[in-house]
Parts: sequence; structure tokens; C-alpha cells
Amino acid sequence: MKKLLVLVSVLSIMLSANAVEQAKPANVSENQKRIQEHRMNRDLAFEKRLNLTEVQKLKARDIRKKGHEKLAPIVEQIRAKKQEAEMIRRSRMAVQMQEEKLAVIDAELKILENKAQSIRKANMKEFESILTREQRRTLKQMKKEGRKRYHDSHPVTRAHLYKNFGCNPQNK
Repeated sequence: MKKLLVLVSVLSIMLSANAVEQAKPANVSENQKRIQEHRMNRDLAFEKRLNLTEVQKLKARDIRKKGHEKLAPIVEQIRAKKQEAEMIRRSRMAVQMQEEKLAVIDAELKILENKAQSIRKANMKEFESILTREQRRTLKQMKKEGRKRYHDSHPVTRAHLYKNFGCNPQNK
């Protein structure tokens, strides 16, 4: 009887662990669907607010796709460098050697991030080139609103900058 009870309990634990593992991908795919849906809604609202024509929408998607293709290898290099830095931080090497290696990686990361930023700026210029004058004005206003929304939702960062670097928000 005891052997049967032990066997049943072991099987139930194994089956419940298996059920939990099978449930995870469903949650992940649900999250992915929700994120994808949110992005699509955001893109549609963006296109609607700018009042893009179908031709402009196609060109914008093409520009975005080309930009992603250009950025992909750089983003992958950035990820690899960050992972390398994390491995160095976790290693048991001497502190001075760690700092030297991290300084080199930080310099390389800055170069890669500058490359990524220049590609993003070029993509934005290319996108703006397909817009009419009125659409560019609307886009400029949208960017301004986005910056304000960002600053409003990140007050700790701003306060930190004001405190540590002597910036005064009223002297803009």
C-alpha cells in the first residue's frame, strides 16, 4: 500500500510539473499576441493621425523593413557585448583587470550604439522625405508630445539630472 501511495504521489508531481511546462508557452504566445496587437493598433493610429496615403504606407513599411535589416547585426553585436560584460562582472578575475576589460567593452558599445543611432536617424530622414509639409508638421508635433510624455513619466531621472548636474527645468 505504501509503495502504491509513493508511486501515485511521484506520478502526480511529474504530471503537474509537465502540465505547468505545457502551460508556459500558451502564456508566452498570449503575451506575444497582445504585444503584437498593441503594436499594430499603435501603427494604425500613427498612420491615421498623419493621414498617410496607401503609397506612403507601403513606402514607410519598406523603409522600416530595410532599417530593421540594417540594424539587426548591430543590435546582435550590442547584445553580445553586453553579455560579454556581464560575464566579466561575474568572473573572479582581479578587479583592475575587470575594470580594464569593461572599459574596452564600454567604448565598443558606445561605437555600436552610435552606429545604431545614425541608422535610425537616416531612417527617420528617409521617412520624413515621403511626407507632405503638413504631415511633417504633424509628425513634429507628435514627437514633441512624445518627449513631454516621456519626461512626465520619468521624473526620477529628471530630478537626478537637475540635482547632480545643476540643470534647472525652468531655464529651458
